[in-house]
Amino acid sequence: MLKPESHHAAPNRSLVEQIDSLKREDEMLYNILAVDVWALAKTMDEFQPGFWAAFMKNRERALKRFIDEMMKAKSANPKRPPFLR
Repeated sequence: MLKPESHHAAPNRSLVEQIDSLKREDEMLYNILAVDVWALAKTMDEFQPGFWAAFMKNRERALKRFIDEMMKAKSANPKRPPFLR
């Protein structure tokens, strides 16, 4: 038996509101973490000048190494289609 449309509207609206709430909370957490990282970097830069520049260089190297390793792992998987290797 089919339910009237009015029964579906309330649960869908509630679900959308919950998703929106989670998105706002996620954005707020991201902003809080960004402020924390900035405060840590600023403090460390005061104690050890050049800290942030060195950190970013190391981060860039680590990211490049991670991407290289991921690319090697992808190409080594024979089950993946050729266009995704």
